[in-house]
Amino acid sequence: MAQELGMKKLIVDIGRRLWIRGYVASNDGNVSVLLNKNEVLTTPTGVSKGFMTVDMIVKVDKTGKAVSNNSKYRPSSEIKMHLEVYKERPDIKSVVHAHPPYATSFAVAGIPLTKCVLPEAVISIGAVPIAKYGLPSTMEIPDAIREHIKYSDVILLANHGALTLSSDLLSAYHKMETLEHTASIVWKAIQLGNLNVLSEFERDRLMGLREKYNSQGRVALCDTTSMTINPETEKIVGEIVRRIMIEMNKKS
Repeated sequence: MAQELGMKKLIVDIGRRLWIRGYVASNDGNVSVLLNKNEVLTTPTGVSKGFMTVDMIVKVDKTGKAVSNNSKYRPSSEIKMHLEVYKERPDIKSVVHAHPPYATSFAVAGIPLTKCVLPEAVISIGAVPIAKYGLPSTMEIPDAIREHIKYSDVILLANHGALTLSSDLLSAYHKMETLEHTASIVWKAIQLGNLNVLSEFERDRLMGLREKYNSQGRVALCDTTSMTINPETEKIVGEIVRRIMIEMNKKS
């Protein structure tokens, strides 16, 4: 019972972190933890993740049916997606789903975050694929993510958001932070007109660190080929830089 209460408190805390950081809006997003081999704790549907309380957390069985005594709250409408992860990945004990703005922008644009750019991201989340679009709360999303979760703990959901998995809840949340941080930096670098991609040699050295420190979870190898920046974007950025330089020279 103490373990269950502790898990519920952590879910509430993670929900608030997601809301404070702007990774979810209104009643968006959901979090779950595998309590034991037969039961899962999940956030309730129709409740802001920034204003949850421990009594709102719902316990469900492996079919998604609520087994909590509290009938006031219903399990997340996306529980099917979470249960699919636990079914396919016995090593996973927690799942976080959110709509972080930069990462979701890439998901909406149909651009996977697969380039080797930041060392920390290469090590912790690797190449991030995009699962095809599925209608929320249906089996379309579990069907769409099934192939991707076999080799990656971090997935973009087309026109929807992001999904992170881990052996514990805090780690799953941290992967969501890393994903959004990486997406924001990649987006800004693209606006500047250049994205330096790490070489295959450097990528392999970074992956060696995962082995050295026995890093858990699954990451897909990121892409080491250069990224072509849209010429029109490069032209706009160049014009902005030119105007800034003119204004700076006027003040000097």
